[in-house]
Amino acid sequence: MTGIELRSDAFNDHSFITRRYAYEGPNVSPPLTWSGVPDDAAELVLLCEDPDAPSGTFAHWVVVGIDPHSDGVEAGHCPPGGTELVNGYGQHGWGGPHPPPGDDAHHYFFRLYALSEPCVLPDAPRADQVHEEVEKRRIADGTLVGLYQR
Repeated sequence: MTGIELRSDAFNDHSFITRRYAYEGPNVSPPLTWSGVPDDAAELVLLCEDPDAPSGTFAHWVVVGIDPHSDGVEAGHCPPGGTELVNGYGQHGWGGPHPPPGDDAHHYFFRLYALSEPCVLPDAPRADQVHEEVEKRRIADGTLVGLYQR
């Protein structure tokens, strides 16, 4: 399986995400760039999840149908061709970090998957449902981890 390189101009891998992208702040989705998507990918799927959430892994952003020929997304936008599904807050699109005050820093995993064929997800998928569906079709992936603490 090949790897996708996923990056952000807003934070480095395993570094802190600023308040601009947090739920308590302006709640703007961070800019992302990617490379290394296989030529035969049918679509890209983006998932941002927090496995440290007290109630279990929390989906902050789920985007399906992303153009596999795209190379990124600007801050505050939906990836090209993508459809933003309902996040763990019950809202379409991005819902930024919002860990409980006093918790250790939470880890926010941005995962970009290249799929061999489109996947079908419910309108408000849980993170485990996304994993289950993409595993059936995944031909490449990339991960970027950001941290946030209140």
